[in-house]
Amino acid sequence: MVTPTLAGVGQGIAGSLMTLLFVVLVAIPLGIAAAVYLEEYASDTRLNRFITVNIRNLAGVPSIVYGLLGLAIFVNVLGGLTGGKSLITGGLTLAILVLPIVIITSSEALRAVPNGIREAGFGIGATKWEVVRSHVLPSAAPGIMTGTILSLSRAIGETAPVLLVGAVTGLLATGEAGFFEQLQGRYTTLPTIVYRWARLPSDDFRALTSAAIVVLLGVTLVANAIAIILRNRYERKW
Repeated sequence: MVTPTLAGVGQGIAGSLMTLLFVVLVAIPLGIAAAVYLEEYASDTRLNRFITVNIRNLAGVPSIVYGLLGLAIFVNVLGGLTGGKSLITGGLTLAILVLPIVIITSSEALRAVPNGIREAGFGIGATKWEVVRSHVLPSAAPGIMTGTILSLSRAIGETAPVLLVGAVTGLLATGEAGFFEQLQGRYTTLPTIVYRWARLPSDDFRALTSAAIVVLLGVTLVANAIAIILRNRYERKW
């Protein structure tokens, strides 16, 4: 049993940052690549319209459903690779959760780029990829960056999915385990700690819960502020 004097949010912050690392490495590259394909390369066919509509629908699916999906795939099917209920599983589950959001926000940013920029690139003999790489993506960078940072804010506040795929609600003892061993081991996150402490009857834990909530809100506000600052900076640049 964790006592109020030993409780802290250090492990929760570390676990949240580690899960966000998987989101950055998996969801953001795949989301931006999918958006570029759908907006710049895909034809306006019935299949592509169907895919686009379903991506938007996936963005509105409750997070608990993604937790069940992660439990079925990353724990039961791929448990030998991910370590079962591990930090890897939690990170991949959150990556799937925010992937539709990254695709949608990136698509909107690409769609907002004036066609005149594309036509100017083609007019000087540039290939399709050269136009996308050197003209379209830089122009859409503020919107893409804002959407990805807001997606990270969404991921860091999720509790239900990570609880389903192995996040624990107490203190962890990693000992001398290596980095990869820790990735395949148990973990906790900041929202999970808040959930755990809020259910304890002690008045001391109520105060700790309030403090942890303030920390979580602070992290979210900082992420949103960074998104606004970067957007304004790159909008002035481009």
